[in-house]
Amino acid sequence: MKFRIIVNPTAGRGSGAEALPQIEQLLHTYGLDFDTVRTERPWHAAELAQEAASTGYDVAVAVGGDGTANEVLNGLMLAKQARPHTCAMGALPVGRGNDFSYGMEIPSDLESSCRALAQNHRRTIDVGHVVGGLYPKGRYFGNGIGIGFDAVVGFEAVKLTWLTGFPSYIVATLKTVFLYYRAPLTEIKYDDQAITHPSLMISIMNGQRMGGGFYMAPEGRPDDGWLDLCIAREVNRARIFGLIPHFMRGSQATRSPITMTRARHVVVTAVEGVLPAHADGETLCVTGRKLEVELLPSQLDIICQPAEATS
Repeated sequence: MKFRIIVNPTAGRGSGAEALPQIEQLLHTYGLDFDTVRTERPWHAAELAQEAASTGYDVAVAVGGDGTANEVLNGLMLAKQARPHTCAMGALPVGRGNDFSYGMEIPSDLESSCRALAQNHRRTIDVGHVVGGLYPKGRYFGNGIGIGFDAVVGFEAVKLTWLTGFPSYIVATLKTVFLYYRAPLTEIKYDDQAITHPSLMISIMNGQRMGGGFYMAPEGRPDDGWLDLCIAREVNRARIFGLIPHFMRGSQATRSPITMTRARHVVVTAVEGVLPAHADGETLCVTGRKLEVELLPSQLDIICQPAEATS
């Protein structure tokens, strides 16, 4: 079995490059057949994954954070459009939030995640697809779409060059409370239902978590055939502060401004105002008007931790 290890050297403020010697040593220890390539520009990981799938590799492994994983996933999905293939996806998380890996049950430490690659335990996951903003032809995602407040949190976290990991999202959240609290008036159509109201935040999840520790969809599963929606109506600043601990615990469903539901197809339109949005932490738009999201069931095999190891 042949692995292509796709390394983003700038992930996690340089953690990708720093982790590479340890990763290569561990993979050699497990006797894996692999080669390593570093990304050099945005979207390069997608191109490398697409190439891996079309040239006979069995697994394309994203070494980086959520953005790197998203690019590798997109490359594999684009290759699948061209012709059916059996190239699976793996991930070794060394990024800021690592929410994709968390939702896919990939271990957070390198030794365990490299061992998972060697064990080759697979699950077939659903993949999301979003059209709009910077991607009129669409972009795939594995973990989730964030629209509104949490998208701005992500934009602000990237600016915090002196801080990384979950603490950077905490600081960015506090900044965003003062930068972005007037919600756009949105129309949200999901399956056969529709609601219109000012929406502080709309999370459309295939996984469970965003921002390294905010559980937007604590019951989310990437192989259950559903997108999990977390919709927060507009509230004042004091109420936002009160909601933050609930998102950290995943208990926000009990709060009155929050609607939790499931759907397979979602369309969000800004009736008044604009939609800042991201997909797996990658910017979809800053001033978008409309996003259309659908779930594609059972699309991609991913190597994760065996179930007995997580119990």
